Amino acid sequence: MSTHSDISFSKKRTWSHDLPISFLMQQGVENPGVLSLAAGLVDQGSLPIEATRQALDSLFTNPQKGLEALQYGTTAGSVALRTLLLSHLSNLEQKPADELGITVDNIIATTGSQQYLSLIGEILLDPGDICLVAAPTYFVFLGVLQGLGARIVSVETDEFGMRMDSLEATLDMLESQGDLPKIKMIYVVSDYENPSGLSLSIDRRQQIVEIARKWSKSQRIFILEDLAYRELCYDGPVTPSIRSFDPSGDHVILTQTFSKSFSPGLRVGFGVAPLEVCAAIRDKKGNDDFGSTNLSQHILTRVMSDHLYYDHVATLRNVYREKRDCMLEAADEFFSDIPGVHWVHPNGGLYVWMTLPKSIETGFQSPLFERAVHAEKVMYVPGELFYAVDHGIPPGEQLVPQKNHMRLTFGVQNPEGIREGMQRLSNAVKSLS
Repeated sequence: MSTHSDISFSKKRTWSHDLPISFLMQQGVENPGVLSLAAGLVDQGSLPIEATRQALDSLFTNPQKGLEALQYGTTAGSVALRTLLLSHLSNLEQKPADELGITVDNIIATTGSQQYLSLIGEILLDPGDICLVAAPTYFVFLGVLQGLGARIVSVETDEFGMRMDSLEATLDMLESQGDLPKIKMIYVVSDYENPSGLSLSIDRRQQIVEIARKWSKSQRIFILEDLAYRELCYDGPVTPSIRSFDPSGDHVILTQTFSKSFSPGLRVGFGVAPLEVCAAIRDKKGNDDFGSTNLSQHILTRVMSDHLYYDHVATLRNVYREKRDCMLEAADEFFSDIPGVHWVHPNGGLYVWMTLPKSIETGFQSPLFERAVHAEKVMYVPGELFYAVDHGIPPGEQLVPQKNHMRLTFGVQNPEGIREGMQRLSNAVKSLS
């Protein structure tokens, strides 16, 4: 006769429970008739079937290259791909690699940029260490930090991104509390942030590097720059990264992905960091996976070297620009007559950030969410998920999570679906106004 005792889970398991992404996925499965303005997925019809087929044909026409692609790779990733990534970064920054202070050895290929973000958290943060974030910011990374037992301290934002005066004031407050030695990172989504669609202004990109240097008194404070949406720019050119204002590379760790600009199914991302940080990432990554998917890296190498990539990005920008404009036009049509409602007009990315009157909460348990999903058959992401709560700061001294925002995405739906979804959502809002 067997007896069942309780499972003794690790602290990391208990820190990682009940994450909102699981609930959102569950809602999508359980409500199949619902139009989703929530899922941060890419446009299905624009996935690069032909470019990928050509890359595969080119790869496997050469038996030696095909065998290399089907074998294990290296922890840091394919040298051929990382060499192309170095040129890719130079092209985006409009600066030579030596001026940026980057070599192939500073680059590590990962399973999407999400793995790179997780690895950085693992090698830099002990439980109780502090990461500063914008309010709001990418909620999946908030889950990563939570799972590491890190403290997450929010910094105010405005229409130009994270406010540098608020960042300085937050650092000053933490120093006065004796917590400056615990600060390891400042996390910034510098272009078309998920969820707000805002970008950090150019002058603040330089200022944040100077602030990180200034406050690195007892240990180095890194800026973790997440550029997942960098190439999805619809009004104007690609902007210089925060990393470009740190030519020594001492304070900025940059990560990008091809999930948004090419294909999420390939799961290829990469990061740029100082050599000491790269060594720590390789050690951790080697224990985790021996290296990210080698075949995907070889496919992307062919896509880039056969000059298929930039044509696809140009097409993608046109597709998403049309869908972005469609959502903004629908917002004007269906929401402009509702008092107290306003929204961000993003210059890129996949999201529109909408603010409702403070009397209308948007959370999972709110009347609006219930009305939207079950009566109007449309789904959004509640804005409060993108705000961190730091239990190490008294409630009166920290930013309060805002409960009247929604993140809307135009990535998945076609223009007709976007317009219909926005009309349904406005009906739900009007029913509570």
